Amino acid sequence: MAHVAALRVYPVKGLDGESADEAALRPGGTLAHDRAFALVDPDTGDSLNAKDLPALHEFATAYDRATRTLTVAAPDGDRREFDLGDDDDRAAAGDWFGERLDAAVALERDDDTGFVDRPSMGPSVVSTATLEAVASWFEDLTVEGARRRLRANVEVGGVPAFWEDRFVGADAPDFTAGGVRFEGATPCNRCVVPSRDPDTGDPLPAFRETFLAERERSFPEWADWDAFDHYYAAMILARAPEVTGGETLAVGDDVTTATE
Repeated sequence: MAHVAALRVYPVKGLDGESADEAALRPGGTLAHDRAFALVDPDTGDSLNAKDLPALHEFATAYDRATRTLTVAAPDGDRREFDLGDDDDRAAAGDWFGERLDAAVALERDDDTGFVDRPSMGPSVVSTATLEAVASWFEDLTVEGARRRLRANVEVGGVPAFWEDRFVGADAPDFTAGGVRFEGATPCNRCVVPSRDPDTGDPLPAFRETFLAERERSFPEWADWDAFDHYYAAMILARAPEVTGGETLAVGDDVTTATE
């Protein structure tokens, strides 16, 4: 049976994700605490990630949501803890990252929508089988490696690979997870980040070319090609238009589609 297999939030945009057994939803359906913090360009205010700062791959982080404590280890072994709920400590964290990245950055906080790229479109959704399929395309890629590269919020088990593709496009059905109705918003076009090792930033040879060829070969018959810009896409964004905030998703919740 289709079910929520895993939930992940990424407390600081561009850094490591954290698994959660349960997650509250913001209005629109994004997960609370997801991308609540981000390194930003102090001149433009634009949030930054590993696409902009490839060296971020080399930082190992953990985050305690109860205390808002970020534990981070730099590539040189320097290990620090920062209270991101404290303005002064958060500013110190921004300075610390800036020194090690050799870049002008500030660490900012947004408790309302977070620094999610498209908050009105809801959380990112992928199936476990999709991650398994992507991993199978590359000799040195594991399923966990694919999971860390694609960085989805909601992982659905008990369904076939690219199950999520059916929910975007004309006349696409809805799906319900944990009693919350989701509508597919858009396929997630990929950037350079999935091609890189999540720990080192080293690129996987011919990643994009292989991905494009295999995605075209395995594109499911139930997907609406007109909803896609190209084959370099995996997972979808799925909005929850009826969520006003406070609703929850939990690992193990049933997932059903409008056609079932």
